[in-house]
Amino acid sequence: MTSMHQGDIVIIGASETTQIGVRPDTSVLGLHAEAARNALADAGLTARDIDGVATAGPLTLEVSHHLGIQPRWLDGTLVGGCSFLLHVRHAAAAIAAGAADVVLVTHGESGRSRIGSPPRSPDPASAAGQFEHVYGAQAPYSTFTVPAMAFLHQRGLTREHLAHVVVAQRTWAANNSRAFRRTPITIEEVLDGPPIAYPFTRDMCCVVTDGGGALVLTSAERARDMPGGDRAVFLLGSGESAEGPLVSQMADLGSSLAFRNSSREAFRTAGVVHSDVDHLMAYDAFAHLPLYMLEDLGFVGRGESGDFVADGNTAKGGRLPMNTTGGGLSYTHTGMYGMFAIQEAVRQLRGDAVEQLPAVEISFVQGVGLYFAAAGSLVLSNRRG
Repeated sequence: MTSMHQGDIVIIGASETTQIGVRPDTSVLGLHAEAARNALADAGLTARDIDGVATAGPLTLEVSHHLGIQPRWLDGTLVGGCSFLLHVRHAAAAIAAGAADVVLVTHGESGRSRIGSPPRSPDPASAAGQFEHVYGAQAPYSTFTVPAMAFLHQRGLTREHLAHVVVAQRTWAANNSRAFRRTPITIEEVLDGPPIAYPFTRDMCCVVTDGGGALVLTSAERARDMPGGDRAVFLLGSGESAEGPLVSQMADLGSSLAFRNSSREAFRTAGVVHSDVDHLMAYDAFAHLPLYMLEDLGFVGRGESGDFVADGNTAKGGRLPMNTTGGGLSYTHTGMYGMFAIQEAVRQLRGDAVEQLPAVEISFVQGVGLYFAAAGSLVLSNRRG
């Protein structure tokens, strides 16, 4: 019997759009299609082989119709940037249950050029519209200020610790020709950069780009007879959770309940412990998020995340390499970043990343969505559980 964890489900195709960064010539739907074609080619499959489709916008049926797919299973879960981690989890459950055989997860977003993107219109009737937007907490950089300040205060950390996150991740991006920001940067340059919203300067905030990515999932048994079966990446475990739509009403401004719950589930279902993890992709729309994740996921103790990064543990040669493309701060961030975090985990496990790490067997991917509202976690491996 096929289960959704312990390596019974695999990612057999994975690819980003041919170009990322600035794509004023390509619509959102076009980015979805380009990423899908690239992932299918990577898997050695065609659209005719797909019977399940998942997207986080536009409508799943729009993407499937554009690609000529008639799916028997669809997932349109949209919980912000971690949606794609949930799609992988849901696709695994569907394949294990027999609801789909081969699932395509696509992402395309014109975050910078806004070609074919729906208008941004906050809902004044929503909880956030009534109780946060009216006080100016509308954009991510202004909404994240209070929790970031609470985190720093509670842990006795400083803005320099945020700057260390930026510097460490920029070193990963320096040799990556696809990265949006590649120029090496110092702690002083980060702190002296243009202020955005205290405590954030420009380089503590993610880049804004166009691009996309796609994944193809199937059962490990079926993958053995497919062209890309020898490059399959196994899903060992996963988790998902949500706390609520209001950042101001988090149970603890300095810790994410959703991070804690989703990661706990992922470790439990994977049957691994923290010391087994060779590589971490921690969603970094802003510089404070990887610090939250290091602590909430249990890789370090409370208050230890800032010095852990400052001491080089997440940089090249460190004991927990993190965000090895440069992450959302330096590589790319289309608005929803989670797809790109999964892509890098797959590359590292396959052995074809730009900054390839030695002997990577287990990668942990942690995502966040809609500020601190939702979370998704994946444990991926190049060996079966």
